[in-house]
Amino acid sequence: MTDTIIETPDKTPDAAIENRIHGIGVREISTDHSGSWLEAGWRDFKRTPAIGLSYGAFCVLAGWLVVLSIFRTGQPYLTLPLAAGFMLLAPLVAVGLYETSRRLEMGENATLWHSLNGFRRNPGQIGAIGVVLMLFFLAWTRIAMLLFALFYNGTVPSLDVLVWETFFSRDAITFLITGSILGGALAIIVFAISVVSIPLLVDRDVDVITAVIISVSAFKKNWKVLIGWAAVIAILSACGMIAFMFGLAVIMPLLGYSSWHAYRGIIDTSEADVARLRRQVP
Repeated sequence: MTDTIIETPDKTPDAAIENRIHGIGVREISTDHSGSWLEAGWRDFKRTPAIGLSYGAFCVLAGWLVVLSIFRTGQPYLTLPLAAGFMLLAPLVAVGLYETSRRLEMGENATLWHSLNGFRRNPGQIGAIGVVLMLFFLAWTRIAMLLFALFYNGTVPSLDVLVWETFFSRDAITFLITGSILGGALAIIVFAISVVSIPLLVDRDVDVITAVIISVSAFKKNWKVLIGWAAVIAILSACGMIAFMFGLAVIMPLLGYSSWHAYRGIIDTSEADVARLRRQVP
């Protein structure tokens, strides 16, 4: 297979762009763009419903298997922490959706097979950031287990009193506040390093260090807008999990497509000296 250089014009930046890396710069976004990103993501979803629903169904099935496994191993208390931890790994799952939006933007055919091309682009670099995200996920799981042990005297609540002990007991408020602060801190770190780095690795021939540096720079430059975007992602994801996770079948691909448009809105590649590559697939 061969690689072909593809270029498409970028959007006009909102403000002057400085400190480019490999010619890639970060736009300063002064107003909330969550609505426009979601609208663009919804257009992509409607154009490729089979792809979106396939990835969404995968997330629902994976969620069911995880919940089943933790109940079978007698660890139902991990249900909520693992649901929150899903947000740490979601950007990696969405690689195929980024590729789909990328192909639509470039006027190319987009099928489920083509979407898998995203995982074959920069596989080593995408794999490296996947390892980083997995380490954060494992760290959060360990923290959650330690918090339960700390607040419940080395034991964990049984299933019949789990909800009461977690939300309504004497120590529930302190437990939830502590867990929210620690989980929130990890989530912000993961969001900062992945918000544009993974789409960038799918889109351009850059290494993971460069992609993470650009992503953190984008977060620092637009943290107010991006915190709002992260809140939108968290709220919609939580809504998708309420009814036995069925909502994720639509919410997950919608957010994946929308995150691609967030990347395109924040990152300026009009002067990039790294090629935009497309691997030919049948």
